[in-house]
Amino acid sequence: MPLSTPQQTLRRLTIIVGIQWMGATLGLPLLPLFLEHRGGTPSVIGLIMATFFVAGVVTQYFLGHLADKFGRQPVLICSLVAYGLASMTYLVPVAAPWFIITRVIQGASAGAIEVASMSAVAAVFPEDQRGRAISQIFGAQLFGIALGPVVGVLATVHDLGWAFFATGLVSLAAAFVAFHTNVGDEDYDRRPLPRLQWNRQLLGALVATSAGGLCVGVYEACWSLLMHSHHATTLEIRLSWTMFAIPWVALSRVGGWLADHANRRLIALAGIWNGAFFLSLYPHIHNNVAILFLGSLESVGASLSLPSISSLMSQGAVNRELSRRQGLYATSNTASLALAASVSGFLFSINTVLPFTIIAVVAALLATTTLWWWRHVNGHVSQSA
Repeated sequence: MPLSTPQQTLRRLTIIVGIQWMGATLGLPLLPLFLEHRGGTPSVIGLIMATFFVAGVVTQYFLGHLADKFGRQPVLICSLVAYGLASMTYLVPVAAPWFIITRVIQGASAGAIEVASMSAVAAVFPEDQRGRAISQIFGAQLFGIALGPVVGVLATVHDLGWAFFATGLVSLAAAFVAFHTNVGDEDYDRRPLPRLQWNRQLLGALVATSAGGLCVGVYEACWSLLMHSHHATTLEIRLSWTMFAIPWVALSRVGGWLADHANRRLIALAGIWNGAFFLSLYPHIHNNVAILFLGSLESVGASLSLPSISSLMSQGAVNRELSRRQGLYATSNTASLALAASVSGFLFSINTVLPFTIIAVVAALLATTTLWWWRHVNGHVSQSA
């Protein structure tokens, strides 16, 4: 099988991840309307949308286990194929409830793609270069998230099935690229997997990513509602996501450099505190233009800190446990996101300030516990020759 250098691997994975996230988000603004046209009630539509995240929570660790056992490449290729085929089913003329199956397959596949790609980067790059490599994967994710809704504007509700079909074709092409990519797999080892190391690096990273997931969950459920309550236009709501993504993409490499050269523990903690602060601030700002620029400032902190959290997660791990660690990491983030999203809507219905304030306090306190989890962890990594 043809192999690639670490830099070639990174370039190919950034393309794969960027395309996958663009495809995942291009139809989201119109997907509820598409499902409504297929006879979906509000409760059915909510269930269909939620199954994407539930599937990720349920399967990410299991798929990480498979990647450690049988290799990342089979998991990555199969997930891209499954995601592509599932995306094509939006053209099938069936009632809305049938798309629960589609969203389950998409959610599980997207989770597996994330686990395999992130653990592959950790496998092919030494610890003192992982921050910069991981930051490019995060940058690709945000680029896809920023570009997807913009591309989706070109599609109407009636065209959405064809837009997803095109996404499916691209995903199948990405599977072919993955076949020719070195993802850090060793020859298949029939021996049992080594026991997962539950060390302070991993535990602190799980806590940190859970704190970040709580904040994101509020945005998933309440951000558009908050801006609408502040009389924002549809354009301003779309721009708010774009304005957040642009600094992240621009500064992702800086965050990676900091993860490899500065104290990862302090950068990670500062980034989550930054996110919690802005989360608590937004309900009190009634100038929508100001909110757009505040979102960009918040994004700076996130872009600089996330590579440090992810690097700490894999720090000191052996190759055949990297995917399980990444699976736990992704599961913790997705589960906390889903939890926050599920309670935020209820809190928002009571008072628009409540979900932003309560979740911000909880996230900040949770992040502060990393001072204890990481108290004996070396935040600096030695530079390889």
